[in-house]
Amino acid sequence: MARPQMLKLPEVLEEIGMSRAAFYRLRTRGQAPRLRKLPNGQVRVSRRDLDAWWDRCEENAA
Repeated sequence: MARPQMLKLPEVLEEIGMSRAAFYRLRTRGQAPRLRKLPNGQVRVSRRDLDAWWDRCEENAA
């Protein structure tokens, strides 16, 4: 089974068109894609989590 694609936070921010500060505000409210902290301290977002987040955004906009 293949590992899920993991995106760096700057990649995610560019894709969603959001600043780091705005992303962390959403995260504080529990409305951002889940961050995964790696053993080296870096954070990643899985492609699957980001796609699910996009789907929820579209559902809420309808």
